[in-house]
Amino acid sequence: MPENNTEHILVVDDDPGFRSLLQTILAGEGYTVSVAGTIADAILACGHRQFHLIVSDLKLPDGDGLAVLRWVKEHTPATPVVMITGFGTVASAVEAMKLGAEDYLGKPLTSPDELRLLVRKALDRRQLQHEHELLRQDQDSRFSCGSLIADHPRMRRALELIRKVAPTPATVLITGESGTGKEVIARCIFSNSARANRAFVAVNCAALSPTLIESELFGHEKGAFTGAAAQHIGRFERAHGGTLFLDEIGELDAGLQAKLLRVLQEKSFERVGGSRVITVDVRIIAATNRNLAQSVASGAFREDLYYRLNLFPIEVPPLRDRATDIPALARFFLNRATRALSKPDLPFTPAAETVLSQYTWPGNVRELENTMERLAILCDGPIEPDDLPITPAGPARPVLFRDIERQAILDALQANGNNRTRTAQQLGISLRTLQYRLKDYGIPN
Repeated sequence: MPENNTEHILVVDDDPGFRSLLQTILAGEGYTVSVAGTIADAILACGHRQFHLIVSDLKLPDGDGLAVLRWVKEHTPATPVVMITGFGTVASAVEAMKLGAEDYLGKPLTSPDELRLLVRKALDRRQLQHEHELLRQDQDSRFSCGSLIADHPRMRRALELIRKVAPTPATVLITGESGTGKEVIARCIFSNSARANRAFVAVNCAALSPTLIESELFGHEKGAFTGAAAQHIGRFERAHGGTLFLDEIGELDAGLQAKLLRVLQEKSFERVGGSRVITVDVRIIAATNRNLAQSVASGAFREDLYYRLNLFPIEVPPLRDRATDIPALARFFLNRATRALSKPDLPFTPAAETVLSQYTWPGNVRELENTMERLAILCDGPIEPDDLPITPAGPARPVLFRDIERQAILDALQANGNNRTRTAQQLGISLRTLQYRLKDYGIPN
């Protein structure tokens, strides 16, 4: 008895005898089989339901059978298509494979088993792809990076790298200027990893002296040095089974670089002043605002350590290079700050958003966050450009932007017959802000 399959197959062929033969063989295997004799009938059938597999002749009375393949790949790309090729259609079969056909079937059949095996292989492949897609969707649904805003293409690329590397045990090196959110990225990787229910331990390698950071990383025994009144468990031990985030890794001195390399290679170390070998299972995520490749070239950073850390690099762009993310980030930080103060949300005027987006933000996301916290304290209404702690002479207003803004004001004034109130409304700013701009740009009242 044939297996009771649930797969539904469409056979497209204008030869009634051959079409009936394929239908009989496939139905005998337990498949549900529909038939069509033309491109139009095939597309009509596909429009009414989705098939698990389509078997289509390359020569049909109303045109090239590749039209069926093209339609399927455009509308239901997950559906496999097997093309039937007769004598003299080998070139067309090659073209069909290039367009995405799953396989091709010779006409006439050499044996029923040829069809049975080819169809089963195609359906099994489709099922495997479907299971992979469900797994990917499940992983995507559980993937979360909290407050990370990534609408700009460069940030979306970084987010995709995070999504791919998070479930793996790979060492990650995050690079970017100070304040770009490297620790936020590190925590995102950690929270979407298999170690998310274990410890996340962070250490700033630039904040401690070489002697203190060695003790912080590896711990020390009682009496190891003056002031070591008790045994101290280091960050590596505290991160056992979890993730250790080494921020500003480029600040480590040569001696500590060598010790860190040994831990990465051997997964073991001794505490300062101790002799017992301690083995740990720790995932390393490192970050730096330095160009480590240049540090390697200058001899300031070990090349072997660099290649150990740089297994999976992720670059976080500066805020000025992802200006389209600035309004959303500003609103997020401002709303969070106003809620903490039990104040209503404060909107930005379009002009204020423009100024925010044009500012170069040398302190990056950290500077933007601090600025929004200040605005939440100082402001009680819509945020105007004058409310921003950014001076017109500062980096918020480069010459090009000042010229564009001045010309926009002049054009709006002319269009509104020099009426200040209507001009301000058109520009989306307050009359007070407009008057400030007129004075700032030397435009006579």
